[in-house]
Amino acid sequence: MDLHGAFHVYDTTLRDGAQQEGLNLSLADKLTIARLIDELGVGYIEGGWPGANPRDTEFFRRAPEELDLRHAVLAAFGSTRKAGVRAADDPQVAALRDSGAGVVTLVAKSHPRHVEVALRTTLEENLEMVRDTVAHLRAEGQQVFLDAEHFFDSYRSDPVYPLEVVRTAAAAGAEVVALCDTNGGMLPGWVGEIVAEVVAATGARVGIHAHNDTGCAVANSIAAVEAGATHVQGCLNGYGERTGNADLVTTVANLELKLGRQVLPDDALREATRIAHAVADVTNFPPASRQPYVGTSAFAHKAGLHASAIKIDPDLYQHMDPAGVGNDMRLLVSDMAGRASIELKGRELGFDLSGDRELVTRVTDRVKELEQAGYTFEAADASFELLLLEEAEGRRPAYVEVESWRVITETPRGRGEHRSPADEALSEATVKLNAEGVRYVVTGEGNGPVNALDSALREAIGQAFPEVAKFELIDYKVRILDQGHGTDAITRVLIETTDGESTWVTVGVGHNVIEASWEALLDGLTYGLRRHHSRAGS
Repeated sequence: MDLHGAFHVYDTTLRDGAQQEGLNLSLADKLTIARLIDELGVGYIEGGWPGANPRDTEFFRRAPEELDLRHAVLAAFGSTRKAGVRAADDPQVAALRDSGAGVVTLVAKSHPRHVEVALRTTLEENLEMVRDTVAHLRAEGQQVFLDAEHFFDSYRSDPVYPLEVVRTAAAAGAEVVALCDTNGGMLPGWVGEIVAEVVAATGARVGIHAHNDTGCAVANSIAAVEAGATHVQGCLNGYGERTGNADLVTTVANLELKLGRQVLPDDALREATRIAHAVADVTNFPPASRQPYVGTSAFAHKAGLHASAIKIDPDLYQHMDPAGVGNDMRLLVSDMAGRASIELKGRELGFDLSGDRELVTRVTDRVKELEQAGYTFEAADASFELLLLEEAEGRRPAYVEVESWRVITETPRGRGEHRSPADEALSEATVKLNAEGVRYVVTGEGNGPVNALDSALREAIGQAFPEVAKFELIDYKVRILDQGHGTDAITRVLIETTDGESTWVTVGVGHNVIEASWEALLDGLTYGLRRHHSRAGS
């Protein structure tokens, strides 16, 4: 199947997506993301604007040596020539021509007001800028796409000029003219109607570039394809300026799984969740849990009614098998859980509870009681597993017996005085515990009470169980539950720990953040030791 010829999936994460507020990509980031996007099987990756941005110029210089793309062709983005200058003599066009990219995507004005006010030229000259630049690059052997900026706003105002821009680009040799909802203000019905009219009036191959300001970027992209567009642009994870661009994974998944149009290589979508999350790690923007298809909550079930139905048939409350996009079904344990939720969650964790109705009832009641006290097990699977073992075996797994712990924080100067960063308060924690028949008394220091407590606890347990050295705290979240009580409020802490191979989350609740943190820290180490010993004994 010639995916490049039949349908274009065009990713602009590295250019348009990078314009998102707070998103800053290094050259190494761009190269890494390009490799990941290629693994998804897209046809084109827009690498940036060579000549206008030094980092993008360097990206295109290094790409041939450092990127071994199996599916995608790199596209260089840039504008048509300046008014009054031949395309062959324009330095920006030269940068596109010399970029080495297989495709050049030109942005051109298609709205008369933008031509006259932003470009400060005539409508006729703007058409000549499109014609000259496209023809020049085509003569140089490059494939050319054209992004018709502000197309939909222009068309709804008066279709005559934007249609002429499309005809001019196509006649000059542009393979695709992507119609841009630059301001993101369109709705699906408008987009579908306009795209169908453009295809009928021009005969050109058109594409869609949608922004999400109305929350309709994906829907607008689907409407455009159904109306005749055969080129769709978007960004991984919906990155982009303002409210973002069309989420490319959601768009492609809808096309393939709902409309039956194969636009990626066979089984490529099964890698979608892994790739979307890997790109999120590079950008340092946590993946949105409620993101369609690939979010961690996309196939998560909380209500007891849902769990009862899913126990019979998972498809009753899921629109598809999550494995199709590389995701998993998750059962959330909460005070809304019924016995079916607990039974299914136990099965997910490797426990068969189907034959012990009394145990399932005890665990269900215990979960509801603890959640009323402030605990949450939705995200804290490790703490739930420890609770499940406690109810099943009559005691909580424990590798140490804690005698006591305490924390002292000392400030180097008096209250109210200005301090420099070098004068930060220092915390000291002392932990006394017994492990493997030996009593340990350990003191740890840190830049805060929790850091000091974690250091002392880890060192104490580590003397008996050296494998603890592999465990690392990678996330720490605090929430005040009853804010009206001020500093006397109940505090909940969630801690994520890793051993380098997997991660787990534990929860602690207390009248202060240190007490809650201690519980979550101890449970995190206990769960990690149990996992390690279970693997060692298997």
